[in-house]
Amino acid sequence: MIPNHPQFIEAINEKRKVRLRYYSQADSGVLDRVCAPMDYGPGTGLADGLNRYWFWNYAANTDMTVLGLLPPEILELHVLGELLDPAEFGTRSWSWAVPRNWSTGS
Repeated sequence: MIPNHPQFIEAINEKRKVRLRYYSQADSGVLDRVCAPMDYGPGTGLADGLNRYWFWNYAANTDMTVLGLLPPEILELHVLGELLDPAEFGTRSWSWAVPRNWSTGS
């Protein structure tokens, strides 16, 4: 887990965006993004079973809008005052590992 894991969980529950600084293996460098915290858990379809931090990447210009990062890849995470709207994640039914009370649309 990252040192400020409790703040990540709090950001999920309060529907707050985060500023994320992380090491991107695909880009071989450090990126800064404003993201929506989605979940913490192993995710689906990954054979390693490792827990990841899941984010909605607003800056993605492809179909890869969801980031799944292992704790060592996350360099900094700061909770912002800006609210997120879970409806931004589309109509797909998500299976959350972290319990939350999100209603779509607000």
